[in-house]
Amino acid sequence: MLDVKLIRDQPDRVRERLASRGAGDDARVDEVLALDEERRRLLAEVETLKATRNRVAKEIGALMGQKKVAEAEARKVEARTLGDRIPLLDQQVAAVVAKRDDLLLRLPNLPHADVPAGATAADNPVVRAWGEKPAFGFAPRPHTDLCQSLGLVDFERGAKLSGSGFLLYTGWGARLERALIQFLLDRHVLEHGYTEISPPFLVSRDVMLGVGQFPKFEDQAYAVQEGLDAATLGRLYLVPTAEAPVANLHRDELLPESRLPLHYCAYTPCFRAEAGAAGVGTRGMIRVHQFDKVELIKIVKPEDGYAEHERMLADAERVLQLLGLHYRVVLLCTGDLGFASAKTYDIEVWAPGQGSYLEVSSVSNCEEFQARRMNLRFKREADGLNVFPHILNGSGTALARLYVALLETFQQPDGSVLVPDPLRPYLRADRLVGGVP
Repeated sequence: MLDVKLIRDQPDRVRERLASRGAGDDARVDEVLALDEERRRLLAEVETLKATRNRVAKEIGALMGQKKVAEAEARKVEARTLGDRIPLLDQQVAAVVAKRDDLLLRLPNLPHADVPAGATAADNPVVRAWGEKPAFGFAPRPHTDLCQSLGLVDFERGAKLSGSGFLLYTGWGARLERALIQFLLDRHVLEHGYTEISPPFLVSRDVMLGVGQFPKFEDQAYAVQEGLDAATLGRLYLVPTAEAPVANLHRDELLPESRLPLHYCAYTPCFRAEAGAAGVGTRGMIRVHQFDKVELIKIVKPEDGYAEHERMLADAERVLQLLGLHYRVVLLCTGDLGFASAKTYDIEVWAPGQGSYLEVSSVSNCEEFQARRMNLRFKREADGLNVFPHILNGSGTALARLYVALLETFQQPDGSVLVPDPLRPYLRADRLVGGVP
């Protein structure tokens, strides 16, 4: 969340950066300031009452010592009145703080100064591109046709099992998905130096709050109920991304500076209800409720945040380069920036059968926004201060869109699909031709 002291000290700057997002959140700054001022007024009143009560208590003692019992009793009545008033004010303070903090939880991060102004994805500048769009001597087929003809994904039975937006990989299709996951994990762990984590796939509400999934995206989460006990509904949630559990690994901890940087890598399935999202119910793999992803997380000192951001981007790009897939990197504008992010690059891979680019990775620096929400700090050696680190996240990368791009890029005139060299040791095949492995 945003630092309330920053809002208090630099309200105009906070309003300006929030306004650049175009969502109207700048209008909430005055509400936060008003509640913060009310909290401070009430606290001052409580402190005054406590000081008065202490003074009266001393006076009562002096009066009793002077045998002035009647005066002492009168002062005792005053002390009790003060004592009754203090807890009422404490309750008011708690209510105001809760309301202020709820507002803070709903305010997005401030865009970094390098983030270009813009309203939608159409305003995102292309930073660079790698490779060339593949040329075909035939009309490239969409992945849905390839999956059906090669028996890779059974869309109908997936929908029969779980409804629209769920995939059933079969035969070589299931092996290709597993090979891609293993390939991505090995690259990031063995070559890029990340520590592999295998986290739970169910997380608490506090974890979702910590990364900024809640309350903003609560309508997109899958809440879990334990058996028939309705009271447990919403205690745990299916992970929307491995970012949720892995970024929270050190929540409520004070780390020594020597522990940083921390680089983590994790595979999880990802579950997103995407309420109201267009396209989930359509046939194919572009937008689904469950998909696999290898996630990268970095927890670093603030002064290293943006250098680490560029390195994480390079790590995500490297796997696409090894696979020989044409892609471009775009820098998200203020209006397209994610809730928790201060700066984000998207990597979009070319899918010939779609005739369009598909986002397979978002690489973001959330600065201290998430660390504040999860109370994660480190002790700086130079001055002994407790400091919030920068938390970075990136897809390294996401499937099934990578799967789509791979099939559509390496399809052959005879309907088969060539397997890129780096995947062949994992798949133990150089071409997908259908049939049972």
